[in-house]
Amino acid sequence: MRIGTFLAEPEGPDALGALADQLRVAAEDGFASAWMSQIFGLDALTALAAAGREVPGIELGTAVVPTYPRHPAMLAQQALTANLAVGGRLALGIGLSHQIVIESMYGYSFDKPARHMREYLEVLLPLVAGDPANFDGATVHAHIGLSLPRSPRKLPVLLAALAPRMLRLAGERADGTVLWMTGPATVRDYVMPSITAAAAGVGRPTPRVVCALPVCVTDDPLQARADADKAFAIYGQLPSYRAMLDREGAAGPGGVVIAGDEDAVGAQIRSLAEAGVTDFVAAEYARGPAGPRTRMFLRSLIAEFG
Repeated sequence: MRIGTFLAEPEGPDALGALADQLRVAAEDGFASAWMSQIFGLDALTALAAAGREVPGIELGTAVVPTYPRHPAMLAQQALTANLAVGGRLALGIGLSHQIVIESMYGYSFDKPARHMREYLEVLLPLVAGDPANFDGATVHAHIGLSLPRSPRKLPVLLAALAPRMLRLAGERADGTVLWMTGPATVRDYVMPSITAAAAGVGRPTPRVVCALPVCVTDDPLQARADADKAFAIYGQLPSYRAMLDREGAAGPGGVVIAGDEDAVGAQIRSLAEAGVTDFVAAEYARGPAGPRTRMFLRSLIAEFG
């Protein structure tokens, strides 16, 4: 299992410089990958293309770019350009986002989201692979090819998938999935069997499973979980994440974060590797002395997993 890190949203006029500094430290610490969210701040693909050029070696991932606001041909063009900028080190994580964002903020219909994603991939995947897209669906139409230069490395497309139909789609069509707020029992008993069976059913290799969770190494895990319940409260309210918390038997986000001393945190992360997770991505939320302690322990795990 590879160990990655979640990038904090940089602020200020030199936000891209600050992002490059984060990437540089992550690469020096040995992380295999660094992942950036796409919410209301920096555009993740643009930011990673700009900052990532300054830091070689480390994989750069989006977790995740919402599909609805961008035509799949435009997203393919942007992602391939960003991948070229960083020397083929990009992993394109995409997702539906949430009804409150897509309908209330952007004004798009969120009707039948699984159909939307299935049709979206019919255009995105061939274009990313270097082929033209010719597709007419209920939600997406495209008859287009792209001529931009390509990196020799294939651009992986990972689908944020939690519901059964989305996990099936991730296994059958995408290169894997990116998870958030999904606890170890749910990963082991629900996500892994679903996505691997879907891939095997169509003769595809075992998918990549990127599992991102908040991490805090501390002697006071109860306080760390209480802090997480406040910091990540919104994820206990959004339906897709709420469903994952319920599967895990967690009252709130604090029930799935990885918190405790070095032995406890190590055991929780190793359980994900045993479940089949290919990439663990740490969202470090510790403050004060727990911050450096958490990073130091993650560095030891990087050495352990090699």
